[in-house]
Amino acid sequence: MPPETLIGYLRAVPFRPFRVVLNSGRYYDVRHRDFLTVGVEDAVFFYKQTSDSPYDRWETFGLQLVEHIEHLETPATT
Repeated sequence: MPPETLIGYLRAVPFRPFRVVLNSGRYYDVRHRDFLTVGVEDAVFFYKQTSDSPYDRWETFGLQLVEHIEHLETPATT
């Protein structure tokens, strides 16, 4: 996947949470734009409780491994 595709999801206004699905079946739920950083060939996913908290851990994955991206359903407000 080209980095610009993933960056487009991160910069969307308004931001919509999305899931990055790898060809292995592994996935990353990006619920805030600060939880993912995109490079030329790789991305870094940060595990955080909230956008204001420090990250607990991080993982990298190659953009060539991304199978698809899907938006996550957001709970309905009542």
